Amino acid sequence: MPIYLPETTSSTIQSLTPRQIVAELDKYVVGQHQAKRAVAIALRNRMRRQKLPAEMAEEVAPKNILMIGPTGVGKTEIARRLARLAQSPFIKVEASKFTEVGYVGRDVESMIRDLTELAIKMVKEEERAKVAVRARERAEERVLDLLLPTPSGGPERRIQPMGEIDSAVPADQSTRDKLRRMLRDGALDERRLELETSVPAMPMVEVMTPQGMEDLESNLKDMFANLLPKKTKRQSLTVREALDVLTQEEGAKLLDMEAATKEAVRRVEQSGIVFIDEIDKIATREGLGGPDVSRQGVQRDLLPIVEGSTVNTKYGMVRTDHILFIASGAFHMSKPSDLIPEFQGRFPIRVELDPLTRDDFVRILNEPANALLKQYVALMRTEGVTLRFTDDAIAAIADVAARVNERTENIGARRLHTVMERLLDQISFDAPEMAGADVTIDAQQVHAKLEAVVQDEDLSRYIL
Repeated sequence: MPIYLPETTSSTIQSLTPRQIVAELDKYVVGQHQAKRAVAIALRNRMRRQKLPAEMAEEVAPKNILMIGPTGVGKTEIARRLARLAQSPFIKVEASKFTEVGYVGRDVESMIRDLTELAIKMVKEEERAKVAVRARERAEERVLDLLLPTPSGGPERRIQPMGEIDSAVPADQSTRDKLRRMLRDGALDERRLELETSVPAMPMVEVMTPQGMEDLESNLKDMFANLLPKKTKRQSLTVREALDVLTQEEGAKLLDMEAATKEAVRRVEQSGIVFIDEIDKIATREGLGGPDVSRQGVQRDLLPIVEGSTVNTKYGMVRTDHILFIASGAFHMSKPSDLIPEFQGRFPIRVELDPLTRDDFVRILNEPANALLKQYVALMRTEGVTLRFTDDAIAAIADVAARVNERTENIGARRLHTVMERLLDQISFDAPEMAGADVTIDAQQVHAKLEAVVQDEDLSRYIL
């Protein structure tokens, strides 16, 4: 899904300093100051580049970033929040999904095609928002045409009786204005009418495409959609539902798809961000053979994309010269120097993320705008249950997560999700029957629920 913040504008984004960017990231990611500094500088450099003369701007390449750190410490979240802040098209891919040309698997160029699709959707949503008022007005007129007969005797319209308004009498302007007011006030929302909507006459097409041709299926679908005649079907809808359907139709008609496509391609080329996760999985480890041949091949295929090349998409050619690439990996079994030298050189900025401690877990539970405790409290509130956590309960939860990470696999902050689910599973199950209840979780309850599982190392491997 495309990622952007509607409440920020391009002017405010341009004025953000690296310090302010880090402060925004601090709202969602605990710690990892060096990584936040690196991405903040990269984003600010992108803003600086836009102010340069065109000839100079073309020569300024983005400084790609390699994040090194264990899973669950915030690598992906930092990149995702950066893209939201910058209103940039953003896509996350796993390097392990791709294979060298000649092997069965996804072509590396597909990441750029997917990024372009997301940018197209992002721009279309923005353009629809701009024409939403006009689209609604046109939809209202179409609904009024359905509710009132035309003097010339148009096609038959079957509706519920209008009560005080006789549908057999030709509508004059005052009657239409009265109906429009009723429509906008919601007085007609539940009335039913029959509406003809267009249905694409498109056969089911499923094609086994060779590598590098992943978009062939969508191109075939587009071709069939344009060749075959449009079909319509009659639906019985309430006025409220009909307004929504017609607003969507009218909004699509008002869109300038050519301009939207051009803007989307421009955003991909100038401000796109690609986050390549699990980059360590394609590093060639010394002394190993077999699949490592394919790993090196993936690196060689990724290299021109990262260096800057032109990718053919259904929307035209897309240049990758100024797309920002952020790669990440745990590098438990390998090290960055195991990547081929040319690939290493395309990621000049390297930052190491710190493993999370017990104190970090306490902060993660409390501080971020999307903190885990806030989420559970909000979820229980929907059932009428007031959920509270004492300070010692939060400390106990953090302690359990840290201990399990030390004794089993260290999965970082993701451990908090498993611990919280285990702690609150009974409350979550019983919540619909607990409306009006006030539940407080303290340290004693945390220990009673989790201590036995934590002590049994074999059991904790399965449950936590």
